[in-house]
Amino acid sequence: MNRWLVVLGAVIIQINLGAVYAWSLFNQPLIDKFGWSREDVVFTFSITIATFALATIFAGRLQDKIGPRWVATIGGLLLGIGLILASEATTLLQLYFFYGVIGGIGIGMTYVCPLSACVKWFPDKRGFISGVAVAGFGLGGLIYQPVIGYFIENTGVSNSFLYLGIIYLLFVVAGAQLLKNPPTTTNEVANSDKTNMDTATHFTTKQMLGTYQFYLLWVMFLFGSMSGLMVISYAVDIGVSVVNLDISQAANAVMVIALFNAAGRIVLGQISDRIGRMNTLMMIYGLTALIMFYMSIGVMNYVTFLVAVSLIGFCFGGFLALFPSVTADYYGTKNIGSNYGLMYQAYGVSAFAGPFIIKVIPFTQAFIIAGLISVLAIFMARLAEEPKPKEKVASLIKKEVVRS
Repeated sequence: MNRWLVVLGAVIIQINLGAVYAWSLFNQPLIDKFGWSREDVVFTFSITIATFALATIFAGRLQDKIGPRWVATIGGLLLGIGLILASEATTLLQLYFFYGVIGGIGIGMTYVCPLSACVKWFPDKRGFISGVAVAGFGLGGLIYQPVIGYFIENTGVSNSFLYLGIIYLLFVVAGAQLLKNPPTTTNEVANSDKTNMDTATHFTTKQMLGTYQFYLLWVMFLFGSMSGLMVISYAVDIGVSVVNLDISQAANAVMVIALFNAAGRIVLGQISDRIGRMNTLMMIYGLTALIMFYMSIGVMNYVTFLVAVSLIGFCFGGFLALFPSVTADYYGTKNIGSNYGLMYQAYGVSAFAGPFIIKVIPFTQAFIIAGLISVLAIFMARLAEEPKPKEKVASLIKKEVVRS
């Protein structure tokens, strides 16, 4: 099997999953139709992201056992069914359950499968290939924005859920059929491309949780995601209240961030293959810190505002591309689904923590906090050496004793 077909399946899946980030397009139409408050409608998105993140734990374990194709297929079915049911929702609780819970589980079931399959097929270029896989997720909202807008305008908001549910179901299930793990039997490996062979030490989830490096990486991922989401979630508000732009100018930041977010996932993933994951992460945290400090104390105009938020989006994309690769580098690929599922919970927490900080303190103070935790993450990266299994450490000690 050509391993690039796996990448094609991954990109198809991730573009459709990433459409969840275009949720804001549904806010006003739902308010107009049902008379719900904006806060209640927006809470649907929060439920979706939280459910999505939690579902990756179960999905990761399951796909490690039965393979990515079946788990991604189930996820695609759940996502599609959730949106189709949401088209019949007439109460907030129905919307929360159909779109937020069922749809969120579908996204979480599917999300880890393309990543897991890709990093197993490309041990020689994990950073780049992880970046390509998650770039689709970053672009999904941008690609689907005109599609969702067309459906809402021409069919109404409820029917939009119906048609989108059918589209997501068909594309995700189709992409899932291209997902497959690389060969593992002796004969298959002998006949396969040797670059597909992964000789790293494979940690179980329990072994991974027994290493201090996991907790360092988890907090680093949390800090990077928090910093990015502080800006990405409130880009328009920052442009209006901090830079004094009109709302149409500030809104341009949304598209710019989406493009740089996707570019960062590919470019920084590829750079990490050349100079190392930790060196790349330290570079990204350093750039994030500088931009955050500038946004806090510097004077911004329209151009510098777009440059600043673009670079934050670029760095944020890098975090989401590098941590799957770091997890595979440090803990192997045999259990990458369940291991990265736990690592990904840092992103799930950050989806609430970053925006929450923005709500309780002024933007400029929040930027200083983001800059400081980014600097702290640089020092943490220097401490996160590649772990060794206890059995391996014991074997090395035993050899040294014998030699002496």
